[in-house]
Amino acid sequence: MTFDEYIGLEYPGPDFAGEGMTAEIDIQAHHCNPTGNINGGVLISLADNIATGAAGRAYQTKFGEERFMVGVDLHAVMLSNQQGGRIRGQALPVRVGRRITVVRTVVLGEGDKKLAEITTTHVPA
Repeated sequence: MTFDEYIGLEYPGPDFAGEGMTAEIDIQAHHCNPTGNINGGVLISLADNIATGAAGRAYQTKFGEERFMVGVDLHAVMLSNQQGGRIRGQALPVRVGRRITVVRTVVLGEGDKKLAEITTTHVPA
């Protein structure tokens, strides 16, 4: 079982804006902290997984080489939270270079409420 499968990531439909990557998670009890809100690690895991995929796809599109992109920096701003429901992440590259690729990811909750904004930096392995 992959980590994506373990946390319940689903990749519905076409990619966000024709670029990047999207994924969703149906929140279950094991995704929540003792107060019933979504554990911050779930939001970060969703963002990290799709940002890495978006970085790899963008690198391959720009340079014609398939490389696994390793995350070397992650900055998260936790804006809100919710209890239960479904969350969606949208990752979009903002800079794609030979050595460094930067991806901005937003995690949205019910009613498209912003739960977190995450910026990641990736390098080709």
